[in-house]
Amino acid sequence: GVGKTTLAKALAASIDCPMRRIQFTPDLLPSDITGVSIFNTQTHRFDFRPGAIFANVVVCDEINRASPKTQSAVLECMEEGQVSVDGTTYALDSPFLVVATQNPLEMEGTYPLPEAQLDRFLLKLVLPLP
Repeated sequence: GVGKTTLAKALAASIDCPMRRIQFTPDLLPSDITGVSIFNTQTHRFDFRPGAIFANVVVCDEINRASPKTQSAVLECMEEGQVSVDGTTYALDSPFLVVATQNPLEMEGTYPLPEAQLDRFLLKLVLPLP
């Protein structure tokens, strides 16, 4: 590639924070990102299992490959700084940074981000192949 994950790792290391990478695919569900409540048979309660979005630096690789519903799960986290699952709100750690990528050369089988969602990003870099 062109070093997107390396860039995110360096950014996370520079602020001494955890980083996670999410590979976006058409079958990725919003709950894969935000987390899910699982019934615990021993305690007879639901336990929350945080999703991949619970990190300070998150790489969303090829975000335009996921459905708009899945995309909006990430973009909601960016806007609100929190995650809502099953009626409970969980705060995301600060700082919370998202590095999202997309391949502008391959548009078949993708879901472009609407302008309102693109506005949530600070900047756009075009990195050509070396």
